[in-house]
Amino acid sequence: MRVVVPRRMWAVHWEVMLVGLMVLVQVERCMQLRATHPMHGVVDSINENGGPYIGLVMAYPTEELALQSSAFFVPSSQIPGLTLLKVQHWDNGTIDGVDVIYVMTGEQTLNAGITVQILLDTFEIKAIVHYGTSGSANDSLNLGDVSIPNYVAFTGSWKWKEFKSAEGILTELKFGAFNLPEKGENLLATIEFTPQQLYSVEKPMEEIFWLPIEPKLFNISTKLQDIQLQQCVNETYCLPEAPKVVYGLRGSTADIYLDNAAYREFLFKEFNVSTVDEESAAIVMTSLSNGVPCIVFRGVSDLAGGDEKLSSTSLSSLAAVNALSVAVDFIGLFGEEAVINDQ
Repeated sequence: MRVVVPRRMWAVHWEVMLVGLMVLVQVERCMQLRATHPMHGVVDSINENGGPYIGLVMAYPTEELALQSSAFFVPSSQIPGLTLLKVQHWDNGTIDGVDVIYVMTGEQTLNAGITVQILLDTFEIKAIVHYGTSGSANDSLNLGDVSIPNYVAFTGSWKWKEFKSAEGILTELKFGAFNLPEKGENLLATIEFTPQQLYSVEKPMEEIFWLPIEPKLFNISTKLQDIQLQQCVNETYCLPEAPKVVYGLRGSTADIYLDNAAYREFLFKEFNVSTVDEESAAIVMTSLSNGVPCIVFRGVSDLAGGDEKLSSTSLSSLAAVNALSVAVDFIGLFGEEAVINDQ
């Protein structure tokens, strides 16, 4: 089995991130910026003059560039954006008449979770919309397609087990089953996938593996089936089939850039996972911890090692544009639903 190589060798574990988020949650929303903070008055003005907002969250520069290159986002004429923590920039405006604050988190779970927590603590946020690119672990999910999952899981939390040890509670990955050229025993033994500890508002701690997408938001998204997605990368290269929106699949998140056919096959077989990424579960878990609804849109940019020929073609921009298009149409529908409910 070829080793799946992390994009960056982070020493920080998922559990450490949870502890940090638990501390942040204890601080009352809107009190995160102390009165002496130079941006305190600006944040108050943004919350008073607009919102509550949709928090639009992306992770990679390619995904932010897709938004900036479009005409979807209209910056606020009063306070179009601000920078907190010296490096984190937040943009304030509207999409299809709906108040939106968008932010790029940076890649991987730690950056994504912390950024969303700061977003929720600082601004009046009524829902989180996350879009981005992903790899496909499902042969029926093609390049350019956009997945709207109803569950995501963090599949990067492992318990290493001794060679020939007893089976665990959750799914195990037996390395020997993927030895090349033949299956056989492997002294690397086995890893057992572990659940996460979810701390949410006014609820006891819960161990959970599959994180649910907010059903109300998911139901609104089912009205986007007929959206036309981009099929051509450029004038000379187009995908063989028109991309589509796919509902109700499952997504996997880990601090791993997955380019391994064996591990891809394992995730699909054992967990019925269709997409793989590095941020979605962290964003959904942070939203759940704060009691804020969240939905995820992931465009397929590669096949996670499933097809070397196709995956070598860069389709990140097309996947990002398609995921953004679905997210923008969803925000428009969300705004319409809010107007109807207020009447």
